[in-house]
Amino acid sequence: MEIKQNIKIAVDAIVFGYDKEGLKVLLISPKYGKFKDFWALPGGFVKDNETLIKAVKRELKEETGVKTNYLEQLYTFGDLDRDPRMRVVSVAYFGLVNPKHSVLKADTDAKDAKWFGIDNLPKLAYDHNDILTVALSRLQSKLQYQPIGFDLLNKSFPFSDLETLYQTILQKNIDRRNFRKKILSFGFLEETGEKLSIGSGRPAKLFRFNKKKYKELEEAGIQFEIN
Repeated sequence: MEIKQNIKIAVDAIVFGYDKEGLKVLLISPKYGKFKDFWALPGGFVKDNETLIKAVKRELKEETGVKTNYLEQLYTFGDLDRDPRMRVVSVAYFGLVNPKHSVLKADTDAKDAKWFGIDNLPKLAYDHNDILTVALSRLQSKLQYQPIGFDLLNKSFPFSDLETLYQTILQKNIDRRNFRKKILSFGFLEETGEKLSIGSGRPAKLFRFNKKKYKELEEAGIQFEIN
């Protein structure tokens, strides 16, 4: 049976950041096309000679200047009318980056790149609102069974920053005492020996995430779970 097919493959990147203002997502303003007055997720078409992951890393770097070590495949979006130009199937990836460690630089098909608060988003192009909704749900879910939140914090941080991050992303209050007890019980969070003055109270101890220790515990069968 003859199959007639004219489908383009694209990739989109949903990159979350976090700072004192809360959870953010990285968006670009397209230079061309129907959606040039909108904001959109970084992304573009996959070249014939590259893999999906290489394509999304390339598009992210070209359009925003951002490089991230953490990118995972999220979902494939293929509604017939998702792109008014042609039939386009997009493979979406989500990642995490600390905005302090990245200098934004729009280029190629993007005229601007900017962080937006997750609760203060502009109008998005294509079906990018739907893609972002799926990515946020995945982030909230994964945060509870894998310690990915440390990718959003500074290398050393007071424990209160970790508590606030979880409450912000999960959009609910947590029992701080039980949360602290459980996190410390895993053994992959260690004190740096330094302290930070916060307000008028006693200086807070600073901690860091020991990724090597976590990997050892993971291989030994640790069950990381935060409810």
